[in-house]
Amino acid sequence: MSESVQRESLWRRWVVNPVIAQLTQGTSPSKIAQAIAFGITTGLFPLLGTTTIISLAVGIPLKLNQPVMQVFRELSYPLHLATILLFMRAGESLFGVAHVPLSIPMLMERFFANPGQFLADFGMIGLYAVVVWLLIAPLLLGTIYFISRPIIEHLSQRLTRSRDAT
Repeated sequence: MSESVQRESLWRRWVVNPVIAQLTQGTSPSKIAQAIAFGITTGLFPLLGTTTIISLAVGIPLKLNQPVMQVFRELSYPLHLATILLFMRAGESLFGVAHVPLSIPMLMERFFANPGQFLADFGMIGLYAVVVWLLIAPLLLGTIYFISRPIIEHLSQRLTRSRDAT
């Protein structure tokens, strides 16, 4: 009687389809893998509210694919929240300073209550976190790039075979 309509998954709609669109428009698998790696890496920058600006500041001069980069930056948001305190703790350890009691809700509350005082109280911890991020970013970039490149190349080959078959 009624034809069942198959709905497209969110993963396919928001991740796979933008990658396919870029491949069909001529973007190389290598450039897409670079955009994925930089999108995730900049998405983990340890200062809340800065990842979009950081990603644009890195992506535009490097001529990275912004749609793909922004999708993967956004996908890394849960991991970003989970790693902020890790970067801060690692920075405290790296610089040999005493651990300050921290939590994301407390940091947000203090920031919105008085941004100037927040920077005075937590600015150095943020700087320590950024230093740790800078130290691990090259490793993270390389790992994500070398994992994603073969996957994107395989997808590109499938698209080419599919196009050639029709």
